[in-house]
Parts: sequence; structure tokens; C-alpha cells
Amino acid sequence: MSENQNLLAEQRRTLILDEVRRRGGVRVNELTRKLGVSDMTVRRDLDALARQGMLEKVHGGAVPVMEASTHEPGFEAKSGLELTAKEDIARAAAELVAPGSAIALSGGTTTYALAHRLVDVPDLTVVTNSVRVADVFHVAQRTSGPRQGAATVVLTGGVRTPSDSLVGPVADQAIAALHFDVLFLGVHGISAEAGLSTPNLAEAETNRRLVQSARRVVVVADHTKWGVVGLSSFASLDQVDTLVTDAGLPGAVRAEVSEHLRRLVVAGEADEDADI
Repeated sequence: MSENQNLLAEQRRTLILDEVRRRGGVRVNELTRKLGVSDMTVRRDLDALARQGMLEKVHGGAVPVMEASTHEPGFEAKSGLELTAKEDIARAAAELVAPGSAIALSGGTTTYALAHRLVDVPDLTVVTNSVRVADVFHVAQRTSGPRQGAATVVLTGGVRTPSDSLVGPVADQAIAALHFDVLFLGVHGISAEAGLSTPNLAEAETNRRLVQSARRVVVVADHTKWGVVGLSSFASLDQVDTLVTDAGLPGAVRAEVSEHLRRLVVAGEADEDADI
């Protein structure tokens, strides 16, 4: 399509990945016609996605990576994916945070993006099991110097996972003693049947404690997380108050989600907030 000639590399690769997942595989010549770009451009995009472990190159095209339910990508591997969607989600989720509230941020690249949006919200108490999230607030305070209303950050202890989350008995005990107004939860996978899931058993237990300690649970997850199922489920969709996702979530899935959640926020659309 000629209108796709000016797509950014990130946008092209998102379209390619969606096509591979939806159809179970695509050929290079199909992608060149669909995207309106050269054969060489498509091959470069496939190379980049393959290096990130998002698909597998085969002769003449690409197929999905068949990941084990125990596979856990590292933070760096995930941080370059769905950047626009994560920023849209972070912006929309930040609107749900009231000054002076006690919130929790789980580990993950989407909650990391959200943390950057919250550094100027006054008088927050932030509980997190993410080293990366804690660093966002620490760097902001070190850069701007002491200021009134700066966030108070509580970093749980625990054992570090590949996604830079702290999990295990130490984290679980710390979280169990706390109560917060809103939990912003990043997930490895989400589905109607399995609910929220992760490939890491210890992280699943820590996430259960986070959910139990929260008055309100907000899941922040881009559309590629839908249908992904990790080894261990830690919450059902009925335990989620709000899902903040991006415009890439198909309409049929939105209807399915509406059967379980109180509220769906689709970031990046004109009317982002849909009460259901």
C-alpha cells in the first residue's frame, strides 16, 4: 500500500509482527506489497525482529516463535517493543493517579514508562518491586534536587528476575504488610481463560500479594499481551478493575474483555475511556 511508504520502522515492525501472529507466517513478497516498501527494507525489519526473539526467519519469510510457557524475556529485550503503545498507555494510566495517593507499580517496561509520567505528581507514596521503576524516581530527585512534594519510594527486597523485578519471600512479606490505593500491574500475558500470567513462579506469588494489598487493580498491557499464557496464573480478569491498553486491541477482544472488567481504557483513541 503506497500510504505505508512513510511508516516509521517501529510501525512497520509492529504491523509485520501482528501479521505473522495472526496468520501463522508470512512471505517477504506479501509484506512488500502490503507495506509498499522494498524487499530489502522488509528483510531488515525481519532481521531486527528475529534478533529480538519476536519471530523466526525462514526461507522466503517468517513464522512465529514458539515460546515455552517458562520463557521469560529480559528487560532490555522487551524495552524496545511497542514503544508508541507503551507511551500511549503510560499517558492514559497517569491520568488515574491522584496527588497524595499511595500507589504500587509492578515490574515491567510499561510500568517503567508510567513511572516517568508520575515523577511530577505531588506527594505520592510509591511501592514497587522494580529496580528500574525505583531508579526513575531516584534519578528525577537527584537531578532536580530536594523539592516539596517529591515521591516517597518504597522498594521491596527480594531476588532479581530477568525483567529486573524483585520477587520471593522477602518481597512477599514486605508487600503483605502494606496497603495501597491503586496497583498498576504489568503482565507477561493476559487471556480470558488464564487471566494474568507470568513464566516465573516466584513472580506469580509476588504479584498475587500485590493484588491482595491493593484497593484497586489497574493492568497496563499493550495488545500483543492478549492471548499470551505464561506458566503460572496469578489473578483472574474478574480481579482487575481497569485495563489500560492501546488501540491495537481488536474489537472482538474488547467485547470479550467487557464481560469481566469494570472499565476499559483504550489509549491513543479519540475517546479513550470506555466504562463497561
